[in-house]
Amino acid sequence: MSEAPDRSDHDSPLTAALAVLLDLSRRARQARSEAELAFLLVNDSHSLVPYRQAALWRADRGLQALSGLVQPEANAPYAQWLKAMVAHLHQDLSGANPWDARPLTASDLPAALAGEWSEWWPAHGLWLPLCGQEQPPTAGLLLARETAWSASEMALLGEWTHAWWHALLALRRGQQRPWWKPWGRDTAGALDSRRAWWRRPFLFSALALAAASFVPVRLSVLAPGELVPVNPVIVRAPLDGVVDVFHVKPNQSVKKGEPLFGFDEALIQSRLEVANQALATASTEYRQTLQQALSDPRVRPQLATLTGRIQEKRSEVNYLREQLTRARVLAPKDGVALFDDPTEWIGRPVSVGERILRIAATGDVEVEAWLPLADAIALEPGAPVQLYLNARPLEPVSASLRYMAHEAAPRPDGTFAYRVRATLDAATVHRVGLKGTAKLQGETVPAAWWVMRRPVATLRSALGL
Repeated sequence: MSEAPDRSDHDSPLTAALAVLLDLSRRARQARSEAELAFLLVNDSHSLVPYRQAALWRADRGLQALSGLVQPEANAPYAQWLKAMVAHLHQDLSGANPWDARPLTASDLPAALAGEWSEWWPAHGLWLPLCGQEQPPTAGLLLARETAWSASEMALLGEWTHAWWHALLALRRGQQRPWWKPWGRDTAGALDSRRAWWRRPFLFSALALAAASFVPVRLSVLAPGELVPVNPVIVRAPLDGVVDVFHVKPNQSVKKGEPLFGFDEALIQSRLEVANQALATASTEYRQTLQQALSDPRVRPQLATLTGRIQEKRSEVNYLREQLTRARVLAPKDGVALFDDPTEWIGRPVSVGERILRIAATGDVEVEAWLPLADAIALEPGAPVQLYLNARPLEPVSASLRYMAHEAAPRPDGTFAYRVRATLDAATVHRVGLKGTAKLQGETVPAAWWVMRRPVATLRSALGL
């Protein structure tokens, strides 16, 4: 019985060619950019069918890629000749099927182009249109080599170019994903319209976002705040004069009756001495007139005038003594002395009633915040307030709203804001004067309003609605 002939030698070239075709198609599908696809077409197609030169032309970009080059030079003579030849091939297909591969020789070109064929190309060329069956060719692959092209080679190249074109279209669709489908797959791998709604990412995300927009949250705003004394005693200048000395330092604890600061007493002391001398002179003059009145009744009427002058001088002396006493300012209560650098006050003239410092009781502290006009939400008494101090941002001070001013007041930076005072929920170890950011919480609103409140207010202000 005769054995069947071994056909492995005849099938091996075809099997190898098909394996190369499958590998090229896989690499085309895995390409991440059009530049990578173009490089694959003009360079790696040589593993499928050998050639000497390859060029990729596209109607929207012109000459896009050349074999052996990273970036073709559009103004080079070779590129200009290829451009002219492709333009001729694209317009004159000689009645052939525009989607079929077309072998080329110099005789297929006009004389002007054919004359330069031997300078740039070997004897045989091949034009492979790149497009789908539903449209005219808008791109093509040019190959050139010394030997003629066989039908099997053109068939392999045709299948490869069709696979390459399909990979290019899929890559474009993935890069031009619709705005309304940010989480979906691209068009080449679109989701099945019959898929259950809970398995559609875009619809599920939209429903989840809509549901989250109605979640009730506490409307809150932020404002600059600090710790201030609740009922401080204002120590003002008791007289017109020049501050001479400070007996306390900033933030120093003082007891009632302790000296705080003093005025320059030299002027008051000199005026007091003059007033005492004037009082002594008036008293001496009164005694002399009184002795004369015993013997001369005509001088008795002068006694009333001299008595009034003595009282006037005595009042002046008492006033200056009181001024001298008031020049030494004492603490009116126990507490902490709050004022700026004492060196800024020493030698500075002040007038009666000008504030010098404050005395705050220890532990008598509350939160003060300045709410900007744009953040003036409805706040009820007792609303929660939290002050995040700059010194200790991880240890907020909790308080309850005491009152919010009805009118906005000017701030040092030129803006207007509402004064807010809040009572501490518990005693704090933080000192008066520490600053931070206060978080004020208002009524409960949907999450959508919490997010869109400021944008809507800005839009209304800009449009004048």
